[in-house]
Amino acid sequence: MDDASPLRVAIADDALLLREGIAKVLEGGGVDVVASVGTGDELVEIVRAGGIDAAVLDIRMPPTHRDEGIVALEQIRASGSEIGVLLLSMYATPEYALRVMQAGSGTGYLLKERVSEPETLVRAVETVAGGGSVVDPEVVEQLVRRSRADDPISRLTGRERSVLELMAQGYSNGGIAQTLFLGLKTVETHVRSILQKLDLEESPEHHRRVLAVLTLLGER
Repeated sequence: MDDASPLRVAIADDALLLREGIAKVLEGGGVDVVASVGTGDELVEIVRAGGIDAAVLDIRMPPTHRDEGIVALEQIRASGSEIGVLLLSMYATPEYALRVMQAGSGTGYLLKERVSEPETLVRAVETVAGGGSVVDPEVVEQLVRRSRADDPISRLTGRERSVLELMAQGYSNGGIAQTLFLGLKTVETHVRSILQKLDLEESPEHHRRVLAVLTLLGER
Protein backbone atom coordinates (compact mmCIF):
# COMPACT_ATOMS: atom_id res chain seq x y z
CA MET A 1 0.00 0.00 0.00
CA ASP A 2 1.25 3.47 -0.91
CA ASP A 3 1.80 5.52 2.25
CA ALA A 4 -0.21 8.34 0.66
CA SER A 5 -3.21 6.10 0.02
CA PRO A 6 -6.05 5.87 2.56
CA LEU A 7 -6.55 2.67 4.52
CA ARG A 8 -8.98 0.30 2.80
CA VAL A 9 -11.38 -1.14 5.35
CA ALA A 10 -14.27 -3.62 5.33
CA ILE A 11 -17.04 -3.54 7.96
CA ALA A 12 -19.16 -6.47 9.19
CA ASP A 13 -22.16 -6.03 11.50
CA ASP A 14 -25.70 -7.37 11.22
CA ALA A 15 -27.09 -3.95 12.22
CA LEU A 16 -27.25 -1.86 9.05
CA LEU A 17 -27.54 1.47 10.86
CA LEU A 18 -24.48 0.73 12.97
CA ARG A 19 -22.52 -0.27 9.87
CA GLU A 20 -23.45 3.01 8.27
CA GLY A 21 -22.47 4.91 11.42
CA ILE A 22 -19.08 3.21 11.59
CA ALA A 23 -18.50 3.89 7.89
CA LYS A 24 -19.35 7.56 8.33
CA VAL A 25 -16.93 7.93 11.24
CA LEU A 26 -14.11 6.16 9.42
CA GLU A 27 -14.64 8.05 6.19
CA GLY A 28 -14.60 11.28 8.17
CA GLY A 29 -11.16 10.22 9.41
CA GLY A 30 -9.82 9.66 5.92
CA VAL A 31 -10.41 5.90 5.76
CA ASP A 32 -11.74 4.30 2.57
CA VAL A 33 -14.62 1.91 3.43
CA VAL A 34 -14.62 -0.53 0.51
CA ALA A 35 -17.12 -3.13 1.76
CA SER A 36 -19.98 -3.42 4.27
CA VAL A 37 -21.57 -6.80 5.06
CA GLY A 38 -23.81 -8.41 7.68
CA THR A 39 -22.00 -11.63 8.64
CA GLY A 40 -18.58 -12.90 9.59
CA ASP A 41 -18.61 -15.44 6.76
CA GLU A 42 -19.07 -12.68 4.21
CA LEU A 43 -16.20 -10.76 5.72
CA VAL A 44 -13.90 -13.78 5.56
CA GLU A 45 -14.66 -14.10 1.84
CA ILE A 46 -13.84 -10.42 1.31
CA VAL A 47 -10.52 -10.86 3.10
CA ARG A 48 -9.69 -13.89 0.96
CA ALA A 49 -10.35 -11.84 -2.16
CA GLY A 50 -7.72 -9.32 -1.04
CA GLY A 51 -7.61 -5.59 -1.49
CA ILE A 52 -8.23 -4.44 2.11
CA ASP A 53 -5.89 -3.33 4.88
CA ALA A 54 -8.17 -3.81 7.89
CA ALA A 55 -11.57 -5.07 9.00
CA VAL A 56 -13.95 -3.79 11.66
CA LEU A 57 -16.52 -6.29 12.84
CA ASP A 58 -19.01 -7.05 15.56
CA ILE A 59 -18.27 -9.95 17.90
CA ARG A 60 -21.88 -11.15 18.07
CA MET A 61 -23.50 -11.76 14.68
CA PRO A 62 -25.82 -14.31 13.06
CA PRO A 63 -26.49 -17.14 13.32
CA THR A 64 -25.93 -17.58 17.10
CA HIS A 65 -25.02 -14.01 18.18
CA ARG A 66 -22.25 -15.34 20.40
CA ASP A 67 -18.70 -15.16 19.07
CA GLU A 68 -19.00 -15.11 15.26
CA GLY A 69 -16.68 -12.12 14.97
CA ILE A 70 -13.91 -13.85 16.91
CA VAL A 71 -14.41 -17.02 14.85
CA ALA A 72 -14.03 -14.88 11.72
CA LEU A 73 -10.82 -13.39 13.16
CA GLU A 74 -9.45 -16.87 13.85
CA GLN A 75 -10.31 -17.98 10.32
CA ILE A 76 -8.62 -14.91 8.88
CA ARG A 77 -5.44 -15.61 10.83
CA ALA A 78 -5.57 -19.33 9.98
CA SER A 79 -5.62 -18.36 6.30
CA GLY A 80 -2.33 -16.51 6.76
CA SER A 81 -3.77 -13.01 6.42
CA GLU A 82 -2.09 -10.33 8.53
CA ILE A 83 -4.60 -7.53 7.91
CA GLY A 84 -5.63 -5.47 10.90
CA VAL A 85 -8.79 -6.73 12.61
CA LEU A 86 -10.74 -4.62 15.11
CA LEU A 87 -13.53 -6.37 17.05
CA LEU A 88 -16.40 -4.32 18.50
CA SER A 89 -18.61 -5.39 21.39
CA MET A 90 -21.51 -4.02 23.41
CA TYR A 91 -19.98 -5.50 26.55
CA ALA A 92 -16.61 -5.40 28.29
CA THR A 93 -15.98 -9.15 28.34
CA PRO A 94 -12.43 -9.95 29.51
CA GLU A 95 -12.55 -13.53 28.20
CA TYR A 96 -13.36 -12.27 24.71
CA ALA A 97 -10.57 -9.70 24.90
CA LEU A 98 -8.03 -12.37 25.82
CA ARG A 99 -9.19 -14.58 22.97
CA VAL A 100 -8.88 -11.69 20.53
CA MET A 101 -5.37 -10.83 21.70
CA GLN A 102 -4.26 -14.44 21.41
CA ALA A 103 -4.71 -14.06 17.64
CA GLY A 104 -1.47 -12.08 17.70
CA SER A 105 -0.47 -8.66 16.48
CA GLY A 106 -2.70 -6.49 14.35
CA THR A 107 -5.80 -7.13 16.46
CA GLY A 108 -7.99 -5.03 18.72
CA TYR A 109 -11.06 -5.10 20.98
CA LEU A 110 -13.15 -1.99 21.55
CA LEU A 111 -16.56 -1.27 23.04
CA LYS A 112 -19.15 -0.11 20.52
CA GLU A 113 -19.64 3.09 22.46
CA ARG A 114 -16.25 4.19 21.07
CA VAL A 115 -17.98 4.66 17.71
CA SER A 116 -19.17 7.97 19.18
CA GLU A 117 -15.51 8.91 19.70
CA PRO A 118 -14.26 9.33 16.10
CA GLU A 119 -10.62 9.94 17.00
CA THR A 120 -10.49 6.80 19.18
CA LEU A 121 -12.08 4.58 16.53
CA VAL A 122 -9.95 5.85 13.66
CA ARG A 123 -6.76 5.60 15.71
CA ALA A 124 -7.65 2.01 16.68
CA VAL A 125 -8.14 1.03 13.04
CA GLU A 126 -4.84 2.68 12.07
CA THR A 127 -3.09 0.90 14.94
CA VAL A 128 -4.25 -2.62 14.05
CA ALA A 129 -3.63 -1.97 10.34
CA GLY A 130 -0.06 -1.13 11.31
CA GLY A 131 0.36 -4.39 13.22
CA GLY A 132 -0.28 -2.99 16.69
CA SER A 133 -2.75 -4.08 19.35
CA VAL A 134 -5.66 -2.25 20.99
CA VAL A 135 -7.72 -3.14 24.05
CA ASP A 136 -10.55 -0.95 25.31
CA PRO A 137 -9.48 0.91 28.48
CA GLU A 138 -12.58 -0.32 30.34
CA VAL A 139 -11.56 -3.93 29.69
CA VAL A 140 -7.98 -3.19 30.70
CA GLU A 141 -9.23 -1.70 33.98
CA GLN A 142 -11.30 -4.81 34.74
CA LEU A 143 -8.45 -7.18 34.02
CA VAL A 144 -5.71 -5.41 35.93
CA ARG A 145 -7.86 -5.64 39.06
CA ARG A 146 -7.69 -9.42 38.99
CA SER A 147 -5.22 -10.73 41.53
CA ARG A 148 -2.84 -13.55 40.64
CA ALA A 149 -0.18 -15.41 42.55
CA ASP A 150 3.34 -14.46 41.44
CA ASP A 151 1.93 -11.69 39.28
CA PRO A 152 4.71 -10.60 36.86
CA ILE A 153 3.14 -7.15 36.65
CA SER A 154 4.13 -6.63 40.30
CA ARG A 155 7.74 -6.38 39.10
CA LEU A 156 6.96 -3.13 37.32
CA THR A 157 7.21 0.35 38.78
CA GLY A 158 4.11 2.53 38.83
CA ARG A 159 5.36 4.48 35.81
CA GLU A 160 6.13 1.30 33.88
CA ARG A 161 2.65 0.00 34.60
CA SER A 162 1.15 3.24 33.28
CA VAL A 163 3.23 2.85 30.12
CA LEU A 164 2.09 -0.76 29.70
CA GLU A 165 -1.57 0.15 30.15
CA LEU A 166 -1.23 2.72 27.35
CA MET A 167 0.53 0.10 25.21
CA ALA A 168 -2.54 -2.09 25.74
CA GLN A 169 -4.73 0.72 24.44
CA GLY A 170 -2.71 0.87 21.23
CA TYR A 171 -0.56 3.93 21.87
CA SER A 172 2.77 4.18 20.09
CA ASN A 173 5.87 5.24 22.02
CA GLY A 174 5.31 8.76 20.75
CA GLY A 175 1.68 8.73 21.88
CA ILE A 176 2.69 7.44 25.32
CA ALA A 177 5.29 10.19 25.64
CA GLN A 178 2.71 12.84 24.81
CA THR A 179 0.06 11.39 27.14
CA LEU A 180 2.39 11.00 30.14
CA PHE A 181 4.41 14.16 29.40
CA LEU A 182 7.63 12.20 29.07
CA GLY A 183 10.50 12.36 26.63
CA LEU A 184 10.50 9.77 23.83
CA LYS A 185 13.80 8.30 24.96
CA THR A 186 12.42 7.95 28.49
CA VAL A 187 9.43 6.02 27.15
CA GLU A 188 11.71 3.80 25.06
CA THR A 189 13.72 3.06 28.20
CA HIS A 190 10.54 2.17 30.10
CA VAL A 191 9.38 -0.15 27.28
CA ARG A 192 12.72 -1.97 27.23
CA SER A 193 12.58 -2.35 31.00
CA ILE A 194 9.00 -3.69 30.85
CA LEU A 195 9.91 -6.32 28.25
CA GLN A 196 12.93 -7.39 30.30
CA LYS A 197 11.04 -7.58 33.60
CA LEU A 198 8.27 -9.66 31.99
CA ASP A 199 10.92 -12.09 30.69
CA LEU A 200 9.90 -11.63 27.07
CA GLU A 201 12.53 -13.09 24.78
CA GLU A 202 13.90 -11.26 21.77
CA SER A 203 11.44 -11.28 18.86
CA PRO A 204 9.91 -8.75 16.44
CA GLU A 205 8.93 -5.57 18.32
CA HIS A 206 5.19 -5.80 17.58
CA HIS A 207 5.09 -9.40 18.81
CA ARG A 208 6.86 -8.55 22.07
CA ARG A 209 4.46 -5.68 22.72
CA VAL A 210 1.47 -8.00 22.20
CA LEU A 211 2.97 -10.52 24.64
CA ALA A 212 3.46 -7.72 27.16
CA VAL A 213 -0.18 -6.72 26.78
CA LEU A 214 -1.28 -10.34 27.26
CA THR A 215 0.77 -10.48 30.45
CA LEU A 216 -1.02 -7.36 31.67
CA LEU A 217 -4.38 -8.90 30.81
CA GLY A 218 -3.53 -12.00 32.78
CA GLU A 219 -2.66 -14.72 30.29
CA ARG A 220 0.30 -15.64 28.10
